[in-house]
Amino acid sequence: MPVVREKDIEVLFSAEEIARRNLELAKEITAHEYKDLLVISILKGSFIFAADLIRAMHEMGSAPEVEFMFISSYGAGTTSGEVRVLRDIDNDVTGRDVLLVDDILESGKTLKFTRDLLLSRGAKSVSLAVLLDKTSRRQIELNADYVGFNCPDYFVVGYGMDVAHAFRELPYVGIVKGDAA
Repeated sequence: MPVVREKDIEVLFSAEEIARRNLELAKEITAHEYKDLLVISILKGSFIFAADLIRAMHEMGSAPEVEFMFISSYGAGTTSGEVRVLRDIDNDVTGRDVLLVDDILESGKTLKFTRDLLLSRGAKSVSLAVLLDKTSRRQIELNADYVGFNCPDYFVVGYGMDVAHAFRELPYVGIVKGDAA
């Protein structure tokens, strides 16, 4: 079991498993033959997944434009129920296929809010790609179009996901054993 910042980390999905799954997802996405595709990474947690997925899509022959949105649904460390755009995209989405990329689909509130916002702005379609799908935490009816892994009901870190801004750099997804803070 790796030890990072004096914490034991149980590896849930290894770097090798994630790399293989990213290639499979890229094949699925490029097979869809989106037109004028805009990939939007939801910050902060998805930045590593989005970068690896976009590079894998490039290897499959896709050439999407890439944007970033900073969406917040967390207040004081817990889900507040209120979703806000902290940093918006620069591109016009009118008539475009959009792929939203996020680290984890839990309650569904953030991705539903963001998808609905982009559709209201005239996006032709908005598909969802998530590294992890934690269905046990779903509060609204929402499913991702592309899922890396189904995630058990654990608080996970690594591969862009954090606890108190720590552990984002890990090349795998893991569970902090004991007190994470």
